Amino acid sequence: MLRWSLGFGKNCKFPCNHHSNLGFRHNQRYSLVNVKLKWVKDNVLDSVVTGEKELRAAWVILSVIAADPGCCLPIYRLSGRRRGQLGLPEDLKVSTFMRRYPNIFDEFHLPDTGGTLVPWFRLTPDAIRLNQESMAVFQQNQKDLLDRIIKLLLLTKDTILPLHTIDQLKWDLGLPYDYLDSFISKYENMFSLIPLPHNRLALKLISPPNELPLSQLETNAEVDDVKNGRLSFNVGFPRGFGLNRKSMKWLEEWQRLPYTSPYSDSSHLDRRTDVSEKRIVGVFHELLHLTIEKKTDRRNVSNLRNPLNLPQKFTKVFERHPGIFYISKKNNTQTVVLREAYDRHRLVQKHPISEIRERFRCLMKEGFLDKSRGLYKKQTAANSNSGEDVCENGFESEGHMFSDYESDETAHLFRLCE
Repeated sequence: MLRWSLGFGKNCKFPCNHHSNLGFRHNQRYSLVNVKLKWVKDNVLDSVVTGEKELRAAWVILSVIAADPGCCLPIYRLSGRRRGQLGLPEDLKVSTFMRRYPNIFDEFHLPDTGGTLVPWFRLTPDAIRLNQESMAVFQQNQKDLLDRIIKLLLLTKDTILPLHTIDQLKWDLGLPYDYLDSFISKYENMFSLIPLPHNRLALKLISPPNELPLSQLETNAEVDDVKNGRLSFNVGFPRGFGLNRKSMKWLEEWQRLPYTSPYSDSSHLDRRTDVSEKRIVGVFHELLHLTIEKKTDRRNVSNLRNPLNLPQKFTKVFERHPGIFYISKKNNTQTVVLREAYDRHRLVQKHPISEIRERFRCLMKEGFLDKSRGLYKKQTAANSNSGEDVCENGFESEGHMFSDYESDETAHLFRLCE
């Protein structure tokens, strides 16, 4: 990704000839300039989105099975109402998806009340160990995750978000599958659940901090720049991206405009101005920094319009600022990625939860490749006759079929995933 020499780089700022005491009227003179920069495919950032749906679906299924007292579930408990939370294609059966990864989901069969054999799934020892490690990582990072939830609610106009909106963001925020019971319930003095129309619930921050937090942009900036409110965003473009003179001039001037913190009151801003647009860019810059991997589905962002008190068509800022945000169109959806957070395909600052997910991704790749070589075919018949006692602890014995197999190709695959 190219960094431009006109102040777009990480440590560069546009020169500013404006005085810090310019008033409200002056700020409103910056009308919304009709500029739309072209979208250019970025193969490097596309690679950080590829496989995200499969990873998320497999992790949700793992979490559901691990939360069951018996550590195993019949397939009909994993389909039905839960299917919508997986995000899998409608023509892909949940059982078919799980069978792609036999080193994570171990299948066996038990008869139902009518004597028909029903597929059941339990976690393999490798999956159980990784899940236990993820739980330990979550415990170690609870304070960080708590701060992220608080900041997310502080971004809203009434420090409140519907639960279904948080549910859509919980993977991106690093929250566990059952975050209400395992996490939020520990902080009853800070949060409360309030009813909404149509039998819905919302999470409200009832004990906001005395002082508003600094945004990530303010945290990274020089003290003097924060004081005069003239902060500029890091901007970078992929190779082959060209800016005409008009767009370059507009972008230079736009970077010099006053910066309004996403946590402060913005009711004085005229929504028809570039100053207001810069504030919207700042909101999503901060929102993406609150996510674990600095990206989220565009639909998740669209659902935040009312809570964040944003104007219609506010997501147009992604098209107008492709040097700050990249919209990946992989996985039959649109994912908004924060460019500055990545050094090519790697996160500049990797969260411990992200490291756990990378290991899980490698485990999925290992199982998929081993299955394609026919490693697990001979185990299917044996598992079909497994008894009910296998659900007691999730696996039968230490001599599990996955424990003593590791090929050179598998070892190479793990090196690729590191």
